[in-house]
Amino acid sequence: MKPIFIFLLIVSVLLFFFWRAQSKWVHFTDSQVKQITNDPLDEQTSVNLEEVSSLPPIVQKYFHLVLKNNAPIIQKAHVSQIGGFRAKPELKDWSPMKAEQYFSTTQPGFFWQAKIQMLPGLNIHVCDAFLNGKGYTKGVLAKVIPIIDAHDRPELNQGAFQRYLAEAVWFPTALLPSQGVQWQAVDEFHALATLSLGQTKVSLTFEFNPKGEIISSYTPNRYREVAGDFVPTPWQGKYADYIQVGDYKVPKHGEVEWHLPDQTYPYFQADIDHIQFE
Repeated sequence: MKPIFIFLLIVSVLLFFFWRAQSKWVHFTDSQVKQITNDPLDEQTSVNLEEVSSLPPIVQKYFHLVLKNNAPIIQKAHVSQIGGFRAKPELKDWSPMKAEQYFSTTQPGFFWQAKIQMLPGLNIHVCDAFLNGKGYTKGVLAKVIPIIDAHDRPELNQGAFQRYLAEAVWFPTALLPSQGVQWQAVDEFHALATLSLGQTKVSLTFEFNPKGEIISSYTPNRYREVAGDFVPTPWQGKYADYIQVGDYKVPKHGEVEWHLPDQTYPYFQADIDHIQFE
């Protein structure tokens, strides 16, 4: 067989391998999105701000700021994000990132998928999810080479559920007591929010500014993967630039960071490019 034909055969096999691997990743992510978007909606209910009248004053102020009476209770949300990601604390530069996230509140869960540019022309595709009470993280290089596959761990379930609670600021009816969230005052500008699903129970301390906006969420114990193990680590989300989206007011900007023993490690920052509710 002539060398040119051998070369073409190898190229054809490699192209088929890449096409097959990429198709498998696209099929997987599409199926996870459909798991949320295709679920039927419950009977529509509406916001009644009388239900917050017994909450801590700053929490009441928040709900009266971000919600309107008779606004629909949000059952699904779709968010597009543009921002940056830092894969390791020692990295100084941020890798450009584009992401989409789908939320469900009737069965609390989310699916987040992102394209992170590590080098020009070289992207990592990552998905992070909390579905059916289970959390997982998967990642592939160029939609082909697996680099992350974490699942079936209670630490992941708890961490993903904490993320859901922290990101409910983007679909704020999910933070109402009628949606299962219990609020407890900490001080004038802080309150503890607790949410349960099955055997998983999580709490976050939300910080409010004088206007009533939530500006941060914090937990002293969110599991962080370190060399294949999960270590409870202080974790904080930050929110800014509130905008009006229909009947709701939500932050346009978000940041997330780990508080390591020797440094603060911001690893995610993004602006909301698009948001849609059902």
